[in-house]
Amino acid sequence: MANCITKHIPNTLTCCNLLSGCMAVTAAFHCDAWHTLLWVVCGALFDFCDGFSARLLGAYSPLGKELDSLADLITFGLSPAVLCRSVLMMYPGAGSFVPYLAFVLAAFAALRLAKFNIDERQTSSFIGLAVPANALFWCGLLQEGSWTFIKTSPWIIVALAFVFAYLMVSEIPMFSLKFKNLKWADNKVRFIFLIASIAILAVLGPKGLAAVMLWYILLSVLTKGQF
Repeated sequence: MANCITKHIPNTLTCCNLLSGCMAVTAAFHCDAWHTLLWVVCGALFDFCDGFSARLLGAYSPLGKELDSLADLITFGLSPAVLCRSVLMMYPGAGSFVPYLAFVLAAFAALRLAKFNIDERQTSSFIGLAVPANALFWCGLLQEGSWTFIKTSPWIIVALAFVFAYLMVSEIPMFSLKFKNLKWADNKVRFIFLIASIAILAVLGPKGLAAVMLWYILLSVLTKGQF
C-alpha cells in the first residue's frame, strides 16, 4: 500500500506544477505580471520537487516524463506568452494581429520540451535555453514600472519574443544548476552565476530576473559549454 502511494508522489507534484501554471495563465490574461511571477515560481518549485522525489523514491515512469513536459508547457511556455500578449494588447498602435505574435513563445517552448525528451546530450547541462529560464525572463521584464525603455514600442517586445523563441531551440550549450558536490573547482560557473544573481536581485528586485536571465545566457556563451 505504501509503495502504491509513494509511486504517485512525483506525478502529484507535477500536477501541482500544472495547476500553478493554470493560475499563472489566469493572472497573465489580466496583465498581472506580479502574480504571474508568483505562480511561475510556485510551478518551478513543484517542478524541482517532482524530479527530486522521483530520484529519491525511484519512482520514474514514462507517464511522469510526459506529464512533466505538459505541465512545463503550461507554466513556463503558455503563461509568459499570454503575459506578453496581454502587454502588447495595451499598445494602441499595435494592430489586431501583433499581440498574437507573442504565442511564438508557447510554440517554441513546446518544440524545446519535445526535443529535450529525446535528446540524450542534456543529462547534466542544457542545449538551448530551458523553458523555466524563458518564463522568468518575461515575468521579470514585464513587471509594472520596470524596464520602461523596452515598452516604448511593441516591436521591441515582439523582436525579443522571437529571439527567445530561437534561444529555446538553439544549439547553444547552457549550464544547469544541478550540483553533484559543493567543490568550487567543479561548480565555479554555477557559484559565479549565483553570487552575481543574488546581488542583481538585491538591487533590482523582481524586475532583476530579466537581467539575471541575460547574465545566465551571457555566462553560458562565454564559457562555451565548459561547465
